Amino acid sequence: MPFSLDGLVSTSISCVEMHTSGEPTRIILSGFPELTGTLMEQRAQAKENFDQYRRFLMLEPRGHRDMYGAILRPETELVKVGEADFGVLFMHNEGFSTMCGHATIALGRFLVDCDDEQIFPRRKLLKHDTETQTTAIKLHVPCGVVDVSVPTLSKGKSDPSRPVSFVSVPSFATGISVTIYLPKENRWPELGGRESITADFCYGGAYYCVISVSELGFPQGISEDHIQKLSHATALLKKTVNENSDLSYLTRHVQTAEQGVLYSVLIVDDTKRENVLSDSEIGLCFFANQQIDRSPTGGSVAARISLAYAKGDLLIGEQRKFDSIFTASGTGLKGFIGSAFEEVKNEGEADGSRKNTCVRVKVEGYANYMGYSTFVAEKTDGLGVNGFFI
Repeated sequence: MPFSLDGLVSTSISCVEMHTSGEPTRIILSGFPELTGTLMEQRAQAKENFDQYRRFLMLEPRGHRDMYGAILRPETELVKVGEADFGVLFMHNEGFSTMCGHATIALGRFLVDCDDEQIFPRRKLLKHDTETQTTAIKLHVPCGVVDVSVPTLSKGKSDPSRPVSFVSVPSFATGISVTIYLPKENRWPELGGRESITADFCYGGAYYCVISVSELGFPQGISEDHIQKLSHATALLKKTVNENSDLSYLTRHVQTAEQGVLYSVLIVDDTKRENVLSDSEIGLCFFANQQIDRSPTGGSVAARISLAYAKGDLLIGEQRKFDSIFTASGTGLKGFIGSAFEEVKNEGEADGSRKNTCVRVKVEGYANYMGYSTFVAEKTDGLGVNGFFI
């Protein structure tokens, strides 16, 4: 740095900047306040006591409404007993999420490349497969443990020419072809007088509503020209589901009965569009406070694969390609590949029904480094560590 800030700065946080198919991951290396206890206790501490640091890093002027971040947690209860190698907390424009696929892919590369024992004390304990030239990482995320596989070069560093993959926590459908009645105040103009919509609901570490763009009232398909209108419609749809107690089963875990909330609405383009790969499903994901995912959304890939499996449209081992409108636009960004990895049977399924069957899903994608950053807050800065949101 060509000048010194000694004595002027009250806060300094250092990060590594990465992106997965265009979606950013700001990985916090140092400067975030100390968190203790189990991973979920650490998440609660971050939410209750240090949310200003999330705003500092995610929102303007240091971030933007679509920034995404990862807080490294080298010590969790599962790391201590050897069930995981490392932990992480995820954050976005609204708070702290339970799962993030694109950030998991980025973190896989970062953790393999990290040779700082203070950041990653168990780096030397990672298992390397010489036959496949991959390194395995068990990553403890708020929704459980995901198995990450990172392609590596001969010197042990990650290989950016091959995709990182992870195997999800058990994923499942919670509702297929569900009719959602929309109160008058929650309807949008493009419905054309309709009072309800039909959508699917599924879980891939977080809860997703999957709906076609034509069902939302946009027969012209997904277009950047209609982003604001699509955002308005999906916000009202999410509000309807989250406020209706009769629909709470759509966001209830089929194994644990733990109640969640609808985190995201994933719009699938069911219209014919030019210059799009015909073998790929195109989607646009609105999550958190209407944040737009530039990637095909790793958690939603797990959820959508589990949905296809529940419908009987997909077998174990079968793959599907997924694109966002950005990876499908010819910019050089690569989409994701998802496949049903293994079935996890639930109680009460002796009849062979797949309705509530969980599957673990393999998700593959590419992540790249963008840079290294240190963000500061001067003592005299009225904004301090509070970002702002427009």
